[in-house]
Amino acid sequence: MGKSVLIVESPAKAKTINKYLGKDYVVYASVGHIKNLPKSKIGVDIEAGYTPTFETISGKEEVVERLREAAAKAEDVYIATDPDREGEAIAADIAEEISDKNSNIHRVLFHEITERGIAEAMKHPKKINDDIVASQRARRVMDRIVGYKISPFVWKTMFYGLSAGRVQSVALRLICEREVEVNAFMPTEYWSIIGEFKMHTSDAFYAKLFRIDGKDLFVPSKDALTEIQHKGTHDKFTYIPSEKDAKHYIEDINGQSFSIANVQKRDIRRNPLPPFITSTLQQEASRKLYLSASRTMKLAQKLYEGIEMGAEGSAGLITYMRTDSTRLSDDAVASVREYIYNNYGKEYLPKHPHLYKKKKTSQDAHEAIRPTSMKYTPGFVKKYLDKDLYRLYELIWNRFVACQMESAIMETTTVVIEGGKYQFKATSSYYKFRGFLQVYDDAANAEKQEEEDPEVRDEKLPQNLAEGQAARLVSVVPHQHETSPPPRYTESSLVKTLEALGIGRPSTYAMIVSTIMDRKYVEQRERKLYALQLGMEVNKLLTTHFPNIFNVRFTAKMEEELDTIASGKNEYKAVLDDFYIPFHESLEKASKKASAIKKSLQVETEEACEVCGKPMIIKWGRNGKFMACSGYPSCKTTKPLPEDQEKVQHMVGLKCEVCGGEMLVRSSRFGTFLGCSNYPKCKNTKPITMGIKCPKCQSGELLERKTKRKRTFYGCSRYPECDFASWDKPSNQPCETCGAPFMVIKYSEKRGEYLKCPSCKSEVEKLDVAVAG
Repeated sequence: MGKSVLIVESPAKAKTINKYLGKDYVVYASVGHIKNLPKSKIGVDIEAGYTPTFETISGKEEVVERLREAAAKAEDVYIATDPDREGEAIAADIAEEISDKNSNIHRVLFHEITERGIAEAMKHPKKINDDIVASQRARRVMDRIVGYKISPFVWKTMFYGLSAGRVQSVALRLICEREVEVNAFMPTEYWSIIGEFKMHTSDAFYAKLFRIDGKDLFVPSKDALTEIQHKGTHDKFTYIPSEKDAKHYIEDINGQSFSIANVQKRDIRRNPLPPFITSTLQQEASRKLYLSASRTMKLAQKLYEGIEMGAEGSAGLITYMRTDSTRLSDDAVASVREYIYNNYGKEYLPKHPHLYKKKKTSQDAHEAIRPTSMKYTPGFVKKYLDKDLYRLYELIWNRFVACQMESAIMETTTVVIEGGKYQFKATSSYYKFRGFLQVYDDAANAEKQEEEDPEVRDEKLPQNLAEGQAARLVSVVPHQHETSPPPRYTESSLVKTLEALGIGRPSTYAMIVSTIMDRKYVEQRERKLYALQLGMEVNKLLTTHFPNIFNVRFTAKMEEELDTIASGKNEYKAVLDDFYIPFHESLEKASKKASAIKKSLQVETEEACEVCGKPMIIKWGRNGKFMACSGYPSCKTTKPLPEDQEKVQHMVGLKCEVCGGEMLVRSSRFGTFLGCSNYPKCKNTKPITMGIKCPKCQSGELLERKTKRKRTFYGCSRYPECDFASWDKPSNQPCETCGAPFMVIKYSEKRGEYLKCPSCKSEVEKLDVAVAG
């Protein structure tokens, strides 16, 4: 009897699985997809019912031939590509290539790469699910149509090389709309009042004024004001708008006699969070470990596919990491409950297992992300993992253990002190029982809230407070505040928003931010996403001319319809018709106006071309806006914008070290640079630096560079002779504390941008005039 062949995607996974299957199986790896749509054309016959044409990926010919040869010799072929839509499509491509060599083809789904998980899957082989394959194909075709039809429109109206995407452009829209909100935000001043009170035989404690004449004080944010207006509750809320008002109230408060109006004690149960799904893992890894979504998924893939652990051999440490389900197997729950009982005690084990509700949109195809075995504790595996792999595994482990532990119990005491029409409130709390918090503290999980006064904190209240007791007012102090703008998205909060809106799926979240950053539509600063000018312009173009395509509702509706193909409730062509018909109508209308749109994006200046005398216009190029002669293509004169020229004043007057000619600021589609005035006889060029001497070699100057992953850093112009590098943007303001020649720009939630010395670490407020570049 011949051996059977099992095909997976990853060589690492193949190695782990081979250990468990034994001598009757030979394991091969396809190394990802073997087929794709062609690079040079759309590859979709729209008239023939959106029929795609898939080609063998260049360089994969040998892989395909090896799989065909193996299938020809095998008794049975088992295809065990990843258990999701992408994996199902890869399985279908492989089956298509080998079916003429062997028709005994089976599909197996490994939800965990362990001996038990593999054995269980091999006992229940399936057929390739044509509905899931059709759903993946439909998504691929939708994305290809948008990319191949919209991108050329953007090229015609702006410049070549830009792109648009079905989901990425909606994510860009969210970021741009938030950017507009932040920039348009006008802060509202408000004041809070803190009272210091003392009982007869106790230490003083602080309380915050929260009610005046029966009206609750509130922070006058836009959302709060809108809600009050909507509910018509103006008579129940108020705020202190100015220092004058605050002083007026303080004067009145000082004349009141105060006493304890109410003391309330209660227990608050804090329940553990569910085990991780893809989106929540990305969010927590970003928040706690500072990992990008794409980095998190690469690490999780390694943990899933298998880690070599010495005498233990290779084993997958976590279940499949692309999932939207919080479901856990009975075996996994029983195992973790036993672990909790043995390691934390029976008081930490709830009477019944915690069950978590699934979302309406959940496909529930896989379990939640969890460890594959409770014997693989973080301590056990630590020596086999690098730093980031260990940190991510520990995060997954702790979340899983915590999700089946007892709730934490917090006792909260709230005291209301009243005098006349004024009521102050103080709160004290402590954990009577920490429960799951022994393992996983999610205290910082919520997004940044409106900041409170530094004096208003979890007070240590005096014992034995009771209603009616007199309270002496020791002091009363006003504090000024301003409402905060809506927070910019982080990668974590964007993923959370996209998930809540029903946009994208577990397999797509990681690529969305990296794509719009690669296109220079968005940049990340201090983990926050800022829409760049190019991104704002592209978003305006798309939302103006394709308002019904690049919007949240339409994109979410398409995601739902793709799901209905996978579940067998809808047909491939019907779903693509729902997408393509309105899309094609919008595209036809916009394409007819492409020339007019392009012209409307160009701004004519009062400056004349120094070569031909025609007006200079402002255009978009690959590296931003620049000035070009309106006589193009007969005159190809270009130059940087005036504000960009100001940034390079420190380089004006430099002589060419080759021929002695004057070096001039030139502009091309790749950006601005210095070029010799004797061009084309002399083709010497130099990069434009920031005008800051390199602190390491003292002869080069600092300039902006990019890593292979397109992350910005700042290095020496003499590289590779000098290897100085900094992630932080330098400012040409010297440090007044230690005399260092420059400081770097930092950012914090409270302060915004400020300057920090890289040598002595002293900090000062940023002066805009001092920023280089």
